[in-house]
Amino acid sequence: MIWPAKAAPLIEAIGVERSAECAAIHAASFACPWDETEFEQLFISPGAFADGAIAAKDGQLLGFVLSRITADEAEILTLAIAPEWRRRGIATSLLAPHLAGLTASGVARLFLEVDCENSAARALYANFGFQEVGERKAYYRTLGPEGASALVLRRDLV
Repeated sequence: MIWPAKAAPLIEAIGVERSAECAAIHAASFACPWDETEFEQLFISPGAFADGAIAAKDGQLLGFVLSRITADEAEILTLAIAPEWRRRGIATSLLAPHLAGLTASGVARLFLEVDCENSAARALYANFGFQEVGERKAYYRTLGPEGASALVLRRDLV
């Protein structure tokens, strides 16, 4: 989707000040979400690198991506969009500058795990050139007794 100029979300670095909002979006996006304290700890940890999609009209957090950089590699820890804002191109609008920021920070290789059943996320990452490099069986906690498997994806940034 192409956003009208005044409706396009602002993409900007976020941190601990947005922990509660990130936790709320994460809770609406995952079966076993991270809470506010976990986000606070992630944001202050070494190598944390996060961007948020912010509504220009009211400053509401529409979605976010959180990565961790170690040397010349990084991992996307999570990406989530508020349910009412999904399927509007926000993840694409968020991920493009995030990748550029990681590249500018000296990251050469980027990894992530994605639920094997999450076709929308898999399509998003494929559109950004991520390649499958492995699988982790029962990687994600679920509400049931068995975990959900994840694909390990990689993209070279340089």
